[in-house]
Amino acid sequence: MTHDQKTPRDHGGGLDAAITRFGGARADWLDLSTGINPVPYPLPVLPADAWTALPDQAAQQRLRDAAKKHWHVPAGAQVLAAPGASALIAQLPRLAMPGRVHVPHPTYNEHAAAFLAQGWQLADSTAGADAQVIVHPNNPTGQWHDPDCLTAPLAIIDESFADVAPDRSLVAQAARPGRVVLKSFGKFWGLAGLRLGFAIARPETIEQLAEWLGPWPVSGPALAIGTAALDDSGWASGTRARLNADAAYLDTLMLRAGARLHGGTSLFRLYEVPDAALWQAHLGHHHVWSRIFPWSGTFIRLGLPCPDRWAQLEHALGTLLGGAMPQASVTQRP
Repeated sequence: MTHDQKTPRDHGGGLDAAITRFGGARADWLDLSTGINPVPYPLPVLPADAWTALPDQAAQQRLRDAAKKHWHVPAGAQVLAAPGASALIAQLPRLAMPGRVHVPHPTYNEHAAAFLAQGWQLADSTAGADAQVIVHPNNPTGQWHDPDCLTAPLAIIDESFADVAPDRSLVAQAARPGRVVLKSFGKFWGLAGLRLGFAIARPETIEQLAEWLGPWPVSGPALAIGTAALDDSGWASGTRARLNADAAYLDTLMLRAGARLHGGTSLFRLYEVPDAALWQAHLGHHHVWSRIFPWSGTFIRLGLPCPDRWAQLEHALGTLLGGAMPQASVTQRP
């Protein structure tokens, strides 16, 4: 597929528009249009000064130390915390003079938009490119990449969804000149509203990004919650097992309804169907919101429901078959 610079920068979410179109109250809706963990990290009790005081250096350092340990950041690389990965994506094209950047399509569209906004041109391949972006694993296809594909002087490795399989991370690349690894906190830990993301790169790159972000880029509550979550390896391990089981169960339901699995991760699944818009509308009538794409008429992406909301999805998919889908209780999931 070729990348069309005029393609809308569509995203998941947009539940208000779905409600306007299909009706119902927000509480009625099952929003599967994003790849956010539906069982978020349990919030710890926060000290009062997390809300009332400017974030101090010690709290910021504790978060950086927790991030280094959790992601096995290599020697020679440092960590910068930011108010969401999107804030970093907007700044990354400034790390080099505008030239040609390769952003494979389809992928998360904010990367190409950020480079275009800074005067870069999109390249059809990495041959001769001054910069490149890989989303690892890719959103929405779930494709993982080999480090040998990183050939441009500036290479951005977006690992927003990589925490589902940490053994496949390319974080070791962060110690090399011109390499930046991005991490998103909102996806795997399910706290997208906290707005917390990370850049991992060589010290000179981190210093430049920190200067652009300015002082106190991360709130006191985000520092405390992020530190607690990154230190909780037991929660992360249990969450990966649950996500894998739930993703397999979602595949069972979708394939039974007539979809074909095309890719994804354990946080979201990409399916091929005869008519994606028709499937989205059908699910929407049952107050289940999904994600379709302006560049494809056949791909539909679904995230995972909360553990107590599977029945709503089962019913919606069952009506695609002209009758009730055979009931499978939550306890029957693998």
